[in-house]
Amino acid sequence: MKSGLDLSHIDPTVRPQDDLFRFMNGKWLTESAIPEDRASDGAFYWLYEQAEKQVKQIILDQAAAKAAPGSNAQKIGDLYNSFMDEVRIEQLGITPIEKDLAAAQAITSRGEFLQRLGEFEARGLSGLFYTYVSTDNKDSTKNIVYLGQSGLSLPDEAYYREGEYQGIRDTFLLHVQKIFELADIENAQAQAKQVLEIETLIAACHWDQVKDRDAELTYNKRSFAELTALAPDFDWQLWITSSQTPSGVLEQVVVRQPSYFEGLSKLLASFDLPRWRSWLTWHLISGASPYLSSKFVDENFAFYGTTLSGIPKLKDRWKRGVGLVEGSLGEAVGQIYVQRHFGENAKTKMVELVANLIKAYRVSIEGLSWMSQETKERAYVKLEKFTPKIGYPDKWRDYSKLSISPDDLIGNLAQIAKFSQDYEFAKIGKPVDKSEWFMTPQTVNAYYNPGMNEIVFPAAILQPPFFDVTADDYAANYGGIGAVIGHEIGHGFDDQGSKYDGDGNLVNWWSDDDRGEFEKRTKKLIDQYNQLSPEVAPDVKVNGALTVGENIGDLGGLTIAYKAYQISLAGKQPPVADGYTGWQRFFMGWAQVWRSKYRSEEAKRRIAIDPHSPAEFRCNQIASNLDEFYQAFNVGEKDRHFMPHNERVRIW
Repeated sequence: MKSGLDLSHIDPTVRPQDDLFRFMNGKWLTESAIPEDRASDGAFYWLYEQAEKQVKQIILDQAAAKAAPGSNAQKIGDLYNSFMDEVRIEQLGITPIEKDLAAAQAITSRGEFLQRLGEFEARGLSGLFYTYVSTDNKDSTKNIVYLGQSGLSLPDEAYYREGEYQGIRDTFLLHVQKIFELADIENAQAQAKQVLEIETLIAACHWDQVKDRDAELTYNKRSFAELTALAPDFDWQLWITSSQTPSGVLEQVVVRQPSYFEGLSKLLASFDLPRWRSWLTWHLISGASPYLSSKFVDENFAFYGTTLSGIPKLKDRWKRGVGLVEGSLGEAVGQIYVQRHFGENAKTKMVELVANLIKAYRVSIEGLSWMSQETKERAYVKLEKFTPKIGYPDKWRDYSKLSISPDDLIGNLAQIAKFSQDYEFAKIGKPVDKSEWFMTPQTVNAYYNPGMNEIVFPAAILQPPFFDVTADDYAANYGGIGAVIGHEIGHGFDDQGSKYDGDGNLVNWWSDDDRGEFEKRTKKLIDQYNQLSPEVAPDVKVNGALTVGENIGDLGGLTIAYKAYQISLAGKQPPVADGYTGWQRFFMGWAQVWRSKYRSEEAKRRIAIDPHSPAEFRCNQIASNLDEFYQAFNVGEKDRHFMPHNERVRIW
């Protein structure tokens, strides 16, 4: 019988009752090395590598074809070729951004600064705030622009103020100086110091990671008049014109962090010309560095790859080229990827799995002792309105308005930025397109979108170890992709997703008592994770408040996947396969998808900014909370996985 488990990575010296993660993956953890061009490795990355190679072949095929001008094949091939033409890129050096660089260094006033900033942003520069278009959280039938804090070069505001990051700040200062020197910028050392100084002031206005994920705190709807009153010293009209933002786009906006915009306005009011000029110059060169000559590429990687994530070696150029095409023409590539690599049988089986997971959630909600019947009924309504999307979109993105040249890489980047901006802003005032996908089919991931109350599973994740469509028994599939499905549904009921109703609106459908009971349980989960330190970074602790949403997703996902597996058995006992019961194989399926390891620097960086817990805890801590795990492996009080019953958390 084919079980869908890969037993080759098991460490027989580790008991599953003590460490499920290292029992299932220990041999691999000991024997494997993280590839030199990556910060981490594991099951996700193995699938990512397969998809990357498949996408490379698709791109090469398009590049080799005599494609019609303006066709997707022409754009894919020419974009890739423009990136791969190293000889031309080396010859050009800094010249592709020379004019912009001179303009940045020549500014003499706040007005000129905002003028140049808008012009650069229209061509892809990251600015002082980000914008994106999505459903209005209080009216999911309409699209609206969201504005959020930005302007920093380091991963998070904490990097500018906490003592543990002093070494990174020192290295960053040297990095900025080196980039300025490579670009022949005068007074490189002094200008680098000015960049860090102004970014430290910007960072002081930023919200921290925990506050920034609060759905209610970050929903602040403003008219354009209210926006200009909030940040009066940012010349909005000048920026709108110079950034080529269509009129009317900012008539109604959601400001995610109002105090950030107030603080930014005050910084601009006392406009420090040398600092802001240095900041603009720095962001212009830094943003372009991965696409300039090798001296800029290498210095950019030395900081952002090696210093921040511990990666010793830059990725091969073809991999970076594939990444560029993926980020720019992802659905054009995805359409071919699906034709070549995705079987409809997987989609059919997934429909069945999703149906069982949703049924299991309903059963689980019915059995909740802490939730009132009134709130349960509203939860059922939300559950019934979940929309699953599996494999690939029903309609593909139209790239006809995007122009790509075979010999102008920096120009192509500007075209891509403008096309993407126009595509997003064109949604304003039009009905929400519920068929749109926000990941490509070749992405090894999944997501829940609260504004559309949808769960989305791209084709590339529907493969072993997550999903083996050829397995004779589905225990491992339910522990793998079943728990992923459950996780994404669970986001609709996590600490933030549970604030949205079935139509995707930020509406409170809970009674106060039920919400209080829910938060008691989430608090226990936060406290659990606050105690955990990953093996490769024992000096840092997981941020339980930052990761609670994903932890609730994991906990609910595995709990409900187990129940769904029970439903699929229709009362029959699962067979024994590979020497393990069905219940044991379910948890082993869960453990094998978390096979991964991180460099120490990357683990620390992720703990600072990533709402996901380290893989070892996504596996082990969740299992320790489930009574079903104790039953499957006869976990007793002397086993390391044991947690007293009253300390275990069960939410859904």
